Amino acid sequence: MIKKRDIHESQALFELMVHPEVFPFVRQKAQSPDELVFLTKQTIEAEEKGELISRTIMDEWGSPIGTINLFDVEGDAGFLATWLGKPYHGKGYNLLAKEAFFKELFYELGIETVYMKIRKANVRSQKAAEKLPYTVLANESKQHIYDQINAEEKMYNLYEISKDLYTFHIMRKLDVQEEALEA
Repeated sequence: MIKKRDIHESQALFELMVHPEVFPFVRQKAQSPDELVFLTKQTIEAEEKGELISRTIMDEWGSPIGTINLFDVEGDAGFLATWLGKPYHGKGYNLLAKEAFFKELFYELGIETVYMKIRKANVRSQKAAEKLPYTVLANESKQHIYDQINAEEKMYNLYEISKDLYTFHIMRKLDVQEEALEA
């Protein structure tokens, strides 16, 4: 479902990234496949330095369909950014990728908090974030971060996913599964 980034996926990812319904929401924009190769090399190097964590989202046949990233990693926190190619919207890939990514971040890589800054105009992404039972709107509880991401203009909402809330969600899911098996 997710794997470490590889420059060989750049052409396929570029074709998906440039769709007009995807491109405005991609953080690392490239104007050509060659530029995406360059950006991917930089991303791989930045991950080696501990500045970010980046994965390619794959479909069930192993084809690259988008990326999921934790940018601006400081200590045990960072900002989530994800995008999927338009043909894969609404098919459950985003949720599966997030679940796999969060498990890796929280239980293998020592991350404690994931933030999401979502444009207030991006209603689709806000609704998706608010569906996640472990996501909290943090505009007030993390006022200093909210003010920082909106220094120019109040255009983002801030969401927080803590390791504790995510773990509680996983444990509750397991309890429900166990109860279903016992019934």
